[in-house]
Amino acid sequence: MNNKDQLTHVYFMPGMAAKPSIFEFIKLPEDKYKVHWLAWKMPKKNESLQAYAKRMLIDITHKNPVLIGVSFGGVIVQEISKIIPVKRLILISTVKSKEELPQRMKFAKQTKLYKIFPTSLAGYVGMLEKFPVGRFARKRVQLYKKYMSVHEKQYLDWAIEQMLCWDQQKPLPDTVHIHGDQDVVFPIKNITECIVVPGGTHVMIINRFRWFNEHLPELISSGKLAE
Repeated sequence: MNNKDQLTHVYFMPGMAAKPSIFEFIKLPEDKYKVHWLAWKMPKKNESLQAYAKRMLIDITHKNPVLIGVSFGGVIVQEISKIIPVKRLILISTVKSKEELPQRMKFAKQTKLYKIFPTSLAGYVGMLEKFPVGRFARKRVQLYKKYMSVHEKQYLDWAIEQMLCWDQQKPLPDTVHIHGDQDVVFPIKNITECIVVPGGTHVMIINRFRWFNEHLPELISSGKLAE
């Protein structure tokens, strides 16, 4: 058995509409791990989340992989883990059940408000740079332009509906959940049983990559951090 046969294969799924390059700063020891980036596919008309997850399997070519998902990508890897055996399921900046969704998202689901959300405007985010917005907002726009790759209304409509209407009742067993205490998309107050990253925001996979580079090997190996 050579070293390649002994490698643990780690598949990373980005957040909603994001490029796999959000993981460009994540580095795992190459003598132990082989990193694979998953990318979003265009959903089929009226495709269920479960059917979409099954379609993602064409890109997962190793048995018993580690699955790591960010935000809506975390929902996708949870659904994939219901189809195939996995060595470890690691969630970042996401939710483990519909109960952890913030109240505003539950309200949007109940009222079907998401159906009138102007997702067709997503492709025009770059225009915001031409307006006199603040430095922080401009930085966010630049981050969006760098890492967001899917602007099609068909995808965004589907993804938003699937996220809001996800019906998982309770967390899957042995899930490792990493969450920032400054996440405004999925506030920490709604999240149970997670590893808290102090000062971590919803995009901490990008701006707190050093934390992940330090701790991911241990989490992959044991599923927890040493106290």
